[in-house]
Amino acid sequence: MDYKTVKKEAPGRGEVEILAETYEAGEPVGEDAGRWRQKLESRDEKLRYLESGERYWYSDDWFGSEKRKNPA
Repeated sequence: MDYKTVKKEAPGRGEVEILAETYEAGEPVGEDAGRWRQKLESRDEKLRYLESGERYWYSDDWFGSEKRKNPA
């Protein structure tokens, strides 16, 4: 595969070639891009989706390495 390279100055080594971005630019395409509300059918499913996404910020339940003995 052919990668893009860029020449930059490196300390103590002069000019070196390094890799540029190696990813393909991704943009959501289509009519349904970012429309999560339409994918979930009932109100309960939408609320469960939002609650699980915001658990980190608003919940007292913590799991694994996130658990603290003394709350902040």
